[in-house]
Amino acid sequence: MLIRRKSFLALGALGATSAMLSACGGGTSEDPAAGGSSDAGGASDAGGAEGAPQRADAQLVIWADEKKAESLQAPAAAWGEAQGITVAVQSVANDLQTNFVTANQAGNGPDVLVGAHDWIGNLVQNASITPVQLPADAADKIAPIGLSAVQLDGQTYGVPYAVETLVLFANNALTDAPSPASIEELVSAGQAGGAENVLSLPVGEEGDAYHMEPLYTSGGGYLFGTDAEGGLDPSDLGVGKEGSIAAGGKIGELGAQGVLKTSITGDNAISLFTDGKAAYLVSGPWALADIKAAGIDFTMSAVPGFEGMQPAKPFAGVNAFYVAAAAKNPAYAQQFLSDVASAPDVAREMFAVNELPPVSLELQTELAAGSPELIQIAELAEGADPMPSIPEMAAIWKPLGQAQANIVGGADPAEVMTSAGEQIAGEIGA
Repeated sequence: MLIRRKSFLALGALGATSAMLSACGGGTSEDPAAGGSSDAGGASDAGGAEGAPQRADAQLVIWADEKKAESLQAPAAAWGEAQGITVAVQSVANDLQTNFVTANQAGNGPDVLVGAHDWIGNLVQNASITPVQLPADAADKIAPIGLSAVQLDGQTYGVPYAVETLVLFANNALTDAPSPASIEELVSAGQAGGAENVLSLPVGEEGDAYHMEPLYTSGGGYLFGTDAEGGLDPSDLGVGKEGSIAAGGKIGELGAQGVLKTSITGDNAISLFTDGKAAYLVSGPWALADIKAAGIDFTMSAVPGFEGMQPAKPFAGVNAFYVAAAAKNPAYAQQFLSDVASAPDVAREMFAVNELPPVSLELQTELAAGSPELIQIAELAEGADPMPSIPEMAAIWKPLGQAQANIVGGADPAEVMTSAGEQIAGEIGA
């Protein structure tokens, strides 16, 4: 599975793949962070790339990746002081999800985990996290996408604090339609603007199902159906069915027009846009710094769908706090999560160090003037679908991405989508 993106949030699909093996035997995420672990008081301990750190000697221990651990240290320490307890925030440089599952099973893991929402299915399957109780007014304080992302089988498993999704960036110098209403309008305006590339959307030789999801859903494709309770039903696999074939046909048309190209990958998609070689870019908040540094006059909007077809639905990725099933101090862990959900104080301090689109509605209002693009992305995420959090999602990425890349290259949509569906069904037993 190749999802090439420099993401702010841990996507978790790669981690879920390896952790699912643990479940059975028992996003590209952010670039792996380097360095050791540190607690909220600033003391460091050895851990690093070899695996998980030794649990810190504190009454509440939190594990996160390096960037989030850094942003969490000060607010976690302040919270601990207010409660009269010691709090340690430790960073796990690599394979956070897998290391957490292993440490939890061994009884030497943290009390709280910070990770992507699409880990939930695997973590529940491995009995690694426990449901949490949100405040009664959570729906008034947290954006709907955040709340829906942390639900599984009618249970709430985390407290969300940040979100990301794909959006459309337009170079205003290269198009007179900065917010196109359809893919067809985008193509027409991009061609008229004379850019070397109409659209920079990562495909690559092996595909990129994450970035292709808006086009796939607009064309009629889906991944999993839903059961009577509204949860995802892995027995109802959409890949290989009529809708996915129709979506493949639309994707193939864009390939034939040269709008989608396998030569555009996660390694060059953003630079093509910042170098003025593409009129439009499909990417996320991780692209903002490069776009601004290049001095591009840009507009952001929702990724459009095909004319007369379904709305484009990119994935939304949500980061959340979880309570470890084997927490040594579950009461402190639950209280910490409840306080994070009740007020934006912790998320506000985290944002000051690591700017992620927040799901706190109060924080969105506070930051709208100073960080308008990030808040716009948070708002656009409301039109996205939460990344499926069931473990079966790990089997989707590679076959679907490869099928889409082959279609862009000229392969028959019916043949390759049917084959991809059969491969996925064989892996998940659908």
